[in-house]
Amino acid sequence: MVRHRYRVLPRMNFSSPYVDLPHRLTVRQNLRVYGGLYGVARLKDRIAELCDELELGDFIDRPAGKLSAGQKTRVALAKALLNKPDLLLLDEPTASLDPDTADWVRSYFQAYRQRAGATIVLASHNMTEVERMCDHVLMMKQGRIVDQGSPAALIERFGRASMEEVFLDIARDRQRPETAS
Repeated sequence: MVRHRYRVLPRMNFSSPYVDLPHRLTVRQNLRVYGGLYGVARLKDRIAELCDELELGDFIDRPAGKLSAGQKTRVALAKALLNKPDLLLLDEPTASLDPDTADWVRSYFQAYRQRAGATIVLASHNMTEVERMCDHVLMMKQGRIVDQGSPAALIERFGRASMEEVFLDIARDRQRPETAS
C-alpha cells in the first residue's frame, strides 16, 4: 500500500463506460461536483477548457442521463481529466462507440499522454486498441498474467500477424510456438 496515498490520489483518475455519473445532474453540474472533490483550481476555466477540447458545448447543460453513449464517453473523459492526472486508469474506454468516435477517443488519449507526460493503464479486450495505444501489454487469463511484452514482441513471440490473434491463442489455450511440444 502506498505510504502517502493522499499525496498520490490527486495525481490520478479513471474513466469507465460502466460507471455512470449522476443522471439528474447536468454535465456542467457533474463536472463542478467532481472538480470540487478533486480540489481543481480555477475550476470554471478548467471546465471551459475541457468543454472546448472535448466538444461538450452542445450538451453541457443537459442531464447526464439524457446523453448518447458517445456523449457519455466524452463526459467521462472530461471528468477523468479535470485534475490533469499523471496516472490515468482506463477501463474499456471505447466500448459501445462507433468506429469514428472510438478513433477520436484513442487519438485524444494518445495526444494527452504525449502532452502531459502521463502514464495510461488501459484495460481492454479490443486488441486493435491495445496494439495502437500500448507500449507494454500484460496478457491475463483467469486473473493471472500469462504473458507480457510490447505488442510487437508478443506478435513475434506467438508467430502471429496481430494482437487479436495473440489474444485468441491465449484465450483458446493454444501455446506459442517455442513452448509447444
